[in-house]
Amino acid sequence: MNDLINSEDLIKARKFFDGDFYATKATGIVIEEVGEHFARCSFEISRNHQNAYGGVMGGAIFTLADYTFAVSSNFNQPQTVSISSQINFIGMAKGKKLISESHLIKDGRSTCLYEINISDELGTKVAFATFTGMKL
Repeated sequence: MNDLINSEDLIKARKFFDGDFYATKATGIVIEEVGEHFARCSFEISRNHQNAYGGVMGGAIFTLADYTFAVSSNFNQPQTVSISSQINFIGMAKGKKLISESHLIKDGRSTCLYEINISDELGTKVAFATFTGMKL
């Protein structure tokens, strides 16, 4: 279990990252939890997230993973940008909400590595991604 930051810091994180308009406004992503090198984010699946077949579009899933990486690697941390990422799509969402969680793999002096797991609220595994970040 991660040590979660208090509710004041959750409000602070939401306010700061609300400046990421694409993730928060266009995609509707919400920060649910934030802690040291940890974030849980989600969005309610709407028609705007779906492809022509009715599945969640890969770009929407990637945006959720990218935003989760940004929150976990930047909140109360040095400014960090991604320098590489890879996503693996492993299943279709069956539920109505996508949830992502970050897990710090390595925290070096100038780089970091995170794994982001994405599933729906029913526990269906949808994707996992890795992000390498560089601290500025």
